[in-house]
Amino acid sequence: METKLDPAKDDLPLMANTRHMLVKHYVLDLDVDFKSQVIEGTIVLFFEPGSRCKKGGSAGEGDCLSQSDETFKIRASEPCHSPVTNVSARSSKTGYNDFSVCAKGEKDTSDKNGNHSNREQASGISSSKNCCDIETHGSEDFLLVLDCCDLSVLKVEEVDVAAVPGIEKFTRSAKLTDAEELRNLRNQIVHELVTLPADHWREQLYYYTHCSQAPGCGELLFSTGTWSLEIRKAEVQAPRDFPHAIRIWYKTKPEGRSVTWTTDQSGRPCVYTMGSPINNRALFPCQEPPVAMSTWQTTVRTASCFVVLMSGENSAEPAQLQEGLLSWYYYVTMPMPASTFTIAVGCWTEVKQESHTADVQINNEFSSLFSRADLRLIEGSCGHVAYPCRFQNPAASSQLVIPHRVFAPWCLKDRCAEILLELIPQCLSAAHAILGTHPFSRIDVLIVPSNFSSLGMASPHIIFLSQSVLTGGSHLCGTRLCHEIAHAWFGLAIGARDWTEEWISEGFATYLEDVFWAVAQQLPHDEAREQQELKALLRWRRLRDEVQNSKEELQVLRPNKENTGEVSESGTCIIKHGLNAEKIFMQVHYLKGYFLLQSLAKRIGEATYFEFLRKFVQKFHGQLILSQDFLYMLLEDIPEQKGYGLSVENIIGAWLDTSGIPKPLLEECQSWDQCRLVQQVNDEVTKWIQANQRARKRTKRKRRQDEVAFRKVRHRWCELVVKHKYTTRYAEVEKFLKEDQAMGVYLYGELMVNEDAKQQELAYKCFAATQKQMDVSSAKVVAEMLF
Repeated sequence: METKLDPAKDDLPLMANTRHMLVKHYVLDLDVDFKSQVIEGTIVLFFEPGSRCKKGGSAGEGDCLSQSDETFKIRASEPCHSPVTNVSARSSKTGYNDFSVCAKGEKDTSDKNGNHSNREQASGISSSKNCCDIETHGSEDFLLVLDCCDLSVLKVEEVDVAAVPGIEKFTRSAKLTDAEELRNLRNQIVHELVTLPADHWREQLYYYTHCSQAPGCGELLFSTGTWSLEIRKAEVQAPRDFPHAIRIWYKTKPEGRSVTWTTDQSGRPCVYTMGSPINNRALFPCQEPPVAMSTWQTTVRTASCFVVLMSGENSAEPAQLQEGLLSWYYYVTMPMPASTFTIAVGCWTEVKQESHTADVQINNEFSSLFSRADLRLIEGSCGHVAYPCRFQNPAASSQLVIPHRVFAPWCLKDRCAEILLELIPQCLSAAHAILGTHPFSRIDVLIVPSNFSSLGMASPHIIFLSQSVLTGGSHLCGTRLCHEIAHAWFGLAIGARDWTEEWISEGFATYLEDVFWAVAQQLPHDEAREQQELKALLRWRRLRDEVQNSKEELQVLRPNKENTGEVSESGTCIIKHGLNAEKIFMQVHYLKGYFLLQSLAKRIGEATYFEFLRKFVQKFHGQLILSQDFLYMLLEDIPEQKGYGLSVENIIGAWLDTSGIPKPLLEECQSWDQCRLVQQVNDEVTKWIQANQRARKRTKRKRRQDEVAFRKVRHRWCELVVKHKYTTRYAEVEKFLKEDQAMGVYLYGELMVNEDAKQQELAYKCFAATQKQMDVSSAKVVAEMLF
């Protein structure tokens, strides 16, 4: 690992010292203001001492760790005494936070960067030898570091959880004789609360709510840097003595990279989180490392014309606070990394089924391969921390289709009703046929604005889909929906312990989308295999082209190799190439991961392979893994395969730790050309080439009929228009680049590579019109193509 981090590089720093203090629960209380394009309010964090501190002995110097050998060096400045005041308190009567704008009518005390602080602003990353060396009087106070970027932090305070009525049940000591005992009591209350048994989750949420509304009992010193928020309490040197419940008053910035303010396809304002390279640290101060798995609950207030969707187990119904103002409340009880939290606020319309829902049926020929129920493992204990787990619930295990809702801008309501409402239960049922128990109890599907930079994104209980998937009919929409549903198991319920191992999420989702979609279509086994071979050939060509036109270091699935999963003594680390805009649009981790899984399935046999996947999901759901966790279990479960040249070391060496095309794949790719469906496609291409040569002899009406057939797949049609310089249809390319930005990035490349003046002029025109609405990473990549 690097000893120093240059912020100008493309590595993303994860600054939170999770091995000292670990967030167990967040309570967010927020107001969304579309006029100022700001989300503001409070977040209360409930902590437990991290793994490093639980091993330690007495409080003192040993608890405040020197980080001279760590990746990150934190420097904090001298304290000054100018705390933010007049921040209104919560109302315990209503259960909602009355705060809407901090210190309304007061002078703005933020610095020139929009950051509030009660000490000088930290410089972020530096070469200080001791993270604790910030006290002006010679002592070494413990420093809590949170991931934070593009936020205005207004105030940080300790929460007096001991003041909550009825909290006595979480205390053991009856008398309080001094301040130290009171501090210990507060931390004891938080410890008892966060460690309640899983079947007490309702009680736990109840007390989280009331503790979050408790009064403050002292402001904490803090400063903000480029990537972090640093907090300390004077004369507290040990993490275990640091307040275990703190409240942060803050607001986002309009330019914050975690939040996108835009308009939907009907021209109405909306805001949503992108899952951007910096994740959620510009939405709320948090611990970003995957190991910081936590639960959360969120109250969001906004004008009554808006609908709030979020990562939540409940289907929230709004409560009216006053005329024109609604409050929405969501919660989750399954611990997840903070990066998976998602919110979308807009004038969304719920798309409902007008007629009865068709029965969902699964093709017997295909599903018989996976008919062994996973109920046999329910009696065993799960490997994750305690939470209300669906895998231990027989009713959940037999639930083919989980409850779901569909939301979209009003203008896309009919299209969603036509395509999505029928597809979702088919795809959900197909996923259950393959992997068993759905990890999440419900799901919302939202068609996001046209500037969304991907075809889809999965988060707990919610899926974002690009409007682009609606233009290709049920096939494009169905395959993408299957991909995002697969993330419920791989990417969410099972996550990568090191974010550089993206293939664990994207490779599995790409592989499973074909399998799910074949079952959803009720295809005979042979027809499903042919369809998958055709897609394999197309993916092979895409991977080959990408490898030829990208940097070698971006082609490696485990860029940290044998150091994958390692962190510093405090828990900080970097995500290699995490801020590289080029990498965001590469598909190498999708494609190489897909081909690795396909190769293993062929070697082992389909039925055996999927039986293993169910076992793997049963064992590792709710946990974080590395590549070798999957590979070791696979080879142990099927030991006879070791005699055929399969070993963890060989697989990692050939597929994960090297750039370029894996050698085993080079041996397989030639067989796909012989597939019957591939031959059929080749014949169709030949026919169209010949038809194009005879185009002048055909009627104008006939040509238009053919064009209509192609335009159903808009991006492919636009590629053909650009490739053949079909100038009379350039207006359709322009329309596509403005309305379907999820796929437009690649089309800009096509327009520029031909070095045609008209095409390049079109690219410049479209980019100028959409640049301000584009995702930052998308705009950066396109700008590099154009300029």
